[in-house]
Formats: sequence, C-alpha cells, structure tokens
Amino acid sequence: MTGQQNKPSLFQDKNLHIIFGITLIAVLGVASITPAFPKVARSLHLSEAEVAYLISVFTLPGIFLAPVGGILADRYGRKTILIPSLFLFGLAGFACFFTRNLHWLLVFRFLQGVGGSTLGTLNVTLIGDFFKGKQRAEAMGYNASVLSVGTGFYPFIGGMLAILGWNFPFLLPLLAIPVGLWAMAKLKPVELHQSTGIGEYIRATYKSIIKKEVLGLLSLSVLTFIILYGAFLSFLPFMFDKKLGLNSFQIGLMLSLSSFSTAFTSAQLGKLVRRFSEVDLLKVAYVLYFISILSVPFIDSVWIFLIPVIIFGVAQGLNIPGLQTLLIHLAPEKQRAVFMSANGMVLRLGQTLGPIVIGWGVVGFGINGAFYLAASITILMFLVVLFTLQGLKK
Repeated sequence: MTGQQNKPSLFQDKNLHIIFGITLIAVLGVASITPAFPKVARSLHLSEAEVAYLISVFTLPGIFLAPVGGILADRYGRKTILIPSLFLFGLAGFACFFTRNLHWLLVFRFLQGVGGSTLGTLNVTLIGDFFKGKQRAEAMGYNASVLSVGTGFYPFIGGMLAILGWNFPFLLPLLAIPVGLWAMAKLKPVELHQSTGIGEYIRATYKSIIKKEVLGLLSLSVLTFIILYGAFLSFLPFMFDKKLGLNSFQIGLMLSLSSFSTAFTSAQLGKLVRRFSEVDLLKVAYVLYFISILSVPFIDSVWIFLIPVIIFGVAQGLNIPGLQTLLIHLAPEKQRAVFMSANGMVLRLGQTLGPIVIGWGVVGFGINGAFYLAASITILMFLVVLFTLQGLKK
C-alpha cells in the first residue's frame, strides 16, 4: 500500500481485482439459473419443489467442506485450495449443459457445489489478509458491491440465455477457468504464521467461535440465506411467472434490479460505518427486509413490485457486508480462513435449507405462505441482534 488516499489505492490493488473475480464466480452458481426455473420445470416435466433441489444440492457440499477448506487454507495456503476449486466449479457446471436427466443434473450440480464450497469464504478471507482497519471495511463494502453487480447481471444474462434453451445458463460456469488461471499467475501468496499443532489450532478456533457475538453473527448468516435462497430466489420467480405472467428474461430483469440496489448500498458502507455502527445498520436492514417481504403477496402490478424488490436489495446491501465486517474483526489472524469458513458453512446451510424451510410455507398456505414465513424470520433476526450483538456497538 502507498500513501495515496484510500479509494485510489484500493482500486489499484491487483489482488483486490482478483478477489472481485473470485466473488463474481462465487455467486454465479445460483443467480444465473433461477430465472430459468419455470422453463426447467416445463422442459424436464418437474415440480417446483424438484427444481428447487438444483439450489439445495449445489449448496449442500459447502456445509461440510467449507470448514475443511478453511483449515487447509490456513495450514497450506489460500491458493492451494482456491485454484482447484475454481477449475472444478467451471467444469462441473459446464457439464450440466449437456444433461437432460434430473439425476445426472443433480450429480453435476453437487460437484459444482464442491468446487464452489470455499469460494465465498476465501474471497473475504483474502480481504482480511491484504487490508487492515478502515480499508478493510471499505474493501469489504466494494466486494459486496461487486457481488451484488454479479447477482444483478447474472439473472439478466441467465434469463436471456434461457430463452435459447433451459440449459444455456450452464455455459456461464466456464468463466471460472480464466479466473483460476489469473489467480494462479498473479494472486500474491499469503504468508502463513502457523507455529502450533493441528490440535491446538482447532481448540483455539473453537474457543474463538463459541463466543456469544460470533454465534449471533453466524445465526444471522443462516437466517439471511434462508430468506434469500428460499423466498427470493426459489419462489419469487414462480410468483412472477404465475401471478404476473413474466417470461424468463423478465424474471431475470426483476431479480437484477434488487441486486443493483444492493450494489449501490454496499458501495456506501465505508461512508455509513463512519456515522453509524454496523449493529445499527443491521437493525435497519431487518426492518427493511420485513417491509419488502411482507408486501409481496399483496401486489398485483409489475410496476409496484419494483418497490419491494428494490427495498430488499437495500436491506441486502446493509446486511451482508455488515455481517462479514463484524465477523472478520472478531477473527484471530491465525485462524482467519477457518473462521470465515465457519461462516461459509452456515451460509451454505442457510442456502440449502432455504428452499426446504420456506417451502413449508408454500405447502401450508400456497405460494403466498413463502413470504409470510420469510417475513416472520426477519423478526427473529432483529431479536438476535438485540440479544447478542449490542456489545459490538461503537
């Protein structure tokens, strides 16, 4: 780092550019295919619940492999885990393009999920490695903004590709291959400082993770992704299809608008944390979640639907980078990768459970039940902040 002002030095950092590339791949696996879900269901003669398995089977490996990847990254280096993960993600995801059978589609999605299991945690870990202090929060905000741009464009691109055929969005995972080659050639190795045995390392990590504040943050990550992957990504496309008659391209466009509002909000995180604590920003986020989600069943107009979609994106922009910043501040340097991988594990747990848990609301109350249940979860999230995170306020 030079003595230049923060923003120019951050944007000139080549390692951060590579981290942005990793982040864009990490969110590709779900965001690019959900607009095609109604078309997948019709083309392969599947139910809505069966199509939702394409999310759950992709996120399932991360529940078990994210902490393993974190331990290995702490012990043997970030690039040792990162680069093979990118290659597996790309090749297994591309294999889905050629599949016409649900069984093999789920197998390849599972393998793609194995490759993707560490990507969403190693990118944040690398930010913790390369940046300190306010630059770290700022870099985290920019990375969340890049993530949101990806989740904004991928539904748009995936929706357009799905017009050609339900399987065409599965061409996009090939982008992981050049990112892997880029990281192999240019990403700066992280110097490791492990002087302890593996047993002592695991015990120290356990003592750090069982703190009330850390458990609160991990709980919020689970609940966040239950809402995102359950109500928003799995069942909102069916709401757009059945209630509004939108095609895959239009569904992708609607989902993209939320992500662009997330990107704009996340980019302001560096400014916001100078005026408000991350804890207070989380409270605002959960109020916005509640308002946006609860309003969905009562809207019949495409134009009015823009309001809750954009509000949801703002909530995301406050919530996700806020959680990541608080968690990485609490992470000991020698256990940073496994610490963030614990977050990746619960994140994947939320992604996997999302379609299942929110699906209970659909079974009980129809498609509207998904949003009634998700809105009730946001109340629980607000309570978690009140009872576990107040000690982290500035």
